[in-house]
Amino acid sequence: MSAKLSLCLAAMLATQTALFAQGRGRGGAAPPPATAKAAAPIDVTGYWVSVVTEDWRYRMVTPAHGDYQGVPMTPAARAIADAWDPAKEEVSGDLCKSYGAPALLRVPGRLHITWQDDQTLRMDSDAGKQTRMFHFGLSTSAGQAKAPAGAHTIQGDSAAEWQGGGRGATDGTLQVTTSNLKAGFLRKNGVPYSENASLTEYYELIAQPNGSPLLVVTIVTTDPLYLRQPFVISSQFKKEPNEAKWNPTACSATW
Repeated sequence: MSAKLSLCLAAMLATQTALFAQGRGRGGAAPPPATAKAAAPIDVTGYWVSVVTEDWRYRMVTPAHGDYQGVPMTPAARAIADAWDPAKEEVSGDLCKSYGAPALLRVPGRLHITWQDDQTLRMDSDAGKQTRMFHFGLSTSAGQAKAPAGAHTIQGDSAAEWQGGGRGATDGTLQVTTSNLKAGFLRKNGVPYSENASLTEYYELIAQPNGSPLLVVTIVTTDPLYLRQPFVISSQFKKEPNEAKWNPTACSATW
């Protein structure tokens, strides 16, 4: 073998080795991004404000006593809701029952979504001054959050993962699964969910006719104690340019 041919073969081998290492050689795929932030197919960060186009009487004012339309309640849930007393709720010392994860995005207000770190999205709401953390890398193969530890909390433990899309893609979905919830209200008029409830949410971006993004969140609450079947609702948010209208307010039992 001539020296020239040997040099050519060595150069070809070096090129193939480099391509293989980058995941592009011989049909290989590019290596996945190292972090959830790098892998994000959509950008949900920024300031967002509620768009209330449905369920006005449940979201903008305290619903009337006994108005449970649309919620697949069990008899046990109805008994609790029937006993709801707004005056007692206001002096109960627990005014955030309707600001837990299953109901928070139904409360009119603003969201501020940021990356807490490369594996954690943070969502703050000005309504009720609530904070939720979406942790990536905690989901099992079945798509459920790993078993939580510690006391039940109003926002629970949330495991997040990206669905669809990919590097360079223009669309995709953020799926968030939440468990370990403290019991609370799905509506301010006493419609309950129990500490056995779990929550699955799907965050998607839709382009409006003017090109601005609309954040659409499909919310699925499952509760073997107080719901006969999953309670499915959706909430929409339009993006705001900055924090100028951000107005944190405390929880209220009745507004």
